[in-house]
Amino acid sequence: MAKVTYIEHSGKEHVLDLAPGTTIMEGAVKNRIPGIDADCGGACACATCHVFVDADWIEKTGKLGSMEESMLDFAEGITPLSRLSCQISMTPELDGIIVRLPAAQH
Repeated sequence: MAKVTYIEHSGKEHVLDLAPGTTIMEGAVKNRIPGIDADCGGACACATCHVFVDADWIEKTGKLGSMEESMLDFAEGITPLSRLSCQISMTPELDGIIVRLPAAQH
């Protein structure tokens, strides 16, 4: 299991242990973490699972794929720390990762 901390836009924190291979989006949806809509169910087709990965962790999440990069164009307020949580699968190396949720997923 690997720990992930979700921080809502309001500052409220949710800490979960996720099995390796589980995406950050799947963990949020299954545990009803508010702020990740995941309209496409994790198919990298909607950008409603946009998160901001804390700077200390962004390099460990890997490079953006071309689909993810294209989908992020539809997210509001993207930054160099923006990722789609459906594209980040938990690994032992990501144990302790922190992601922040945007104000809205539109």
